[in-house]
Amino acid sequence: MSSFATVLLYVAVAGLVLYRVVYKQLRGTLLDRKSLVTLPLVLVAVGGYLTIGALPGSSAAELAFLGVDLVVLAGLGVLRSTTTTLTARGGTTFQKGSAVTLGLWVLTIAVRIGLVTLATALGVAGPLTSASIALTLGVSIAVQNATTYRRVRLAGLPLAERSPAALSR
Repeated sequence: MSSFATVLLYVAVAGLVLYRVVYKQLRGTLLDRKSLVTLPLVLVAVGGYLTIGALPGSSAAELAFLGVDLVVLAGLGVLRSTTTTLTARGGTTFQKGSAVTLGLWVLTIAVRIGLVTLATALGVAGPLTSASIALTLGVSIAVQNATTYRRVRLAGLPLAERSPAALSR
């Protein structure tokens, strides 16, 4: 993939995540099973494809940084989920983030940038480091959504199969 195409992909991923996840969480959104699964699945699939393509020639140190990145961002996903309020509304669950949720999103981005900066400073950053951004974000969002799903179930809140807007059509 050309560097221009790679930059476009990263801009698209960033825009998608900022709107579909961060913005919607902060203003509040109705949850459904499909919305909890679709975006993380797409990000993990695209990120996994790009990451697999970058594996040949990756050093053990770069793989270790990827492992640390995945574990830390997954942990931040759990924390982000716990900062949202969940209430029953319209036959499903309404999720609304807080200022702490926003702060944890900023921390998530800062940690990713910090790990890349550290890997670069140590001379272990390579193609895998940049190719794995969609994968690491996808895993972080997947863990956040799985934690949210668990919270919904434990609270006994309803969760629609499809979005309530789609159900009323």
